[in-house]
Amino acid sequence: MEPYLAIVNPAAGGGRCGKLAPSVIAGLRAQGVAIEVRYTEGRGHGLHVARGAYSSGFRRFLAVGGDGTSFEIVNGLFAMSLPEERITLGFLPLGTGNSFLRDFGPGTLEFAREVILSGQTRRCDVLCLNHGGGKLYYINLMSIGFTAEAGELTNRYFKRLGVPGYLAAILVCWLRLHYPVFPFRLDEDSELDLRPSTYLTFSNSRYTGGDLMIAPTAQTADGLIEITRVGVIRRFDFARTFPRIYTGDHIHHPLISHTRAHRVDFTLDRTIDVMIDGEVIHCHPQSIEVLPSALDVVV
Repeated sequence: MEPYLAIVNPAAGGGRCGKLAPSVIAGLRAQGVAIEVRYTEGRGHGLHVARGAYSSGFRRFLAVGGDGTSFEIVNGLFAMSLPEERITLGFLPLGTGNSFLRDFGPGTLEFAREVILSGQTRRCDVLCLNHGGGKLYYINLMSIGFTAEAGELTNRYFKRLGVPGYLAAILVCWLRLHYPVFPFRLDEDSELDLRPSTYLTFSNSRYTGGDLMIAPTAQTADGLIEITRVGVIRRFDFARTFPRIYTGDHIHHPLISHTRAHRVDFTLDRTIDVMIDGEVIHCHPQSIEVLPSALDVVV
């Protein structure tokens, strides 16, 4: 069987990944899975490791870490030019946030090992954010407004706390809630959406931040972007509604809407913080488009 290249972020999960990865990979090898291993040495290194591995012949990859690890691998494989041959990506969730797997099962390490051993794959869309400095590719979600602010705060102060750290950042952002405008249009719409928003998400899968079902009707292989918009929701209404995000029931709130599109075009006059698959990037978004079924994922 064609081997996997496991790209391991030893710093993921507050160092948990570096401690556990060797034994987990050894266990898979003992059950017949061919795996070669590369360790990343810092932020962004996974992108270069994935790109070099593709050039040397690898077509099957394991993201060993969190959502940020798979984000780097996807961008390493897609950002320079679209791969000429199909790519398979599996996951060993040993990081802080491991949201993508939750669309397909419990998202646990045991679940990930079982699907890797089974060899089961599914087609998955890849979404592309075009911005003023280039392109970014993602398989989970891109978010702006409150959620990006909470993600930036998490990465700056609370990352080592895991999911509780993200919830702490949400609390801080809740205390300074505001409602910016992010002008955008969907597909061929002639009119811009100029409504103030608490936040906007542009999703490929349902979950973020571990167990938060932020886009409950998103599908990973429908060729569409799931857009969730939270309007001008006041602080205490937000606090009452937020727990419903764990079940996806928040989507029924009258100030929360969702729709789907093949493409999103922005007309922003400034750079903003963007949270994309757990990473926060300061950039000038221009558009989002879909690469339908561009990736095979082991789920």
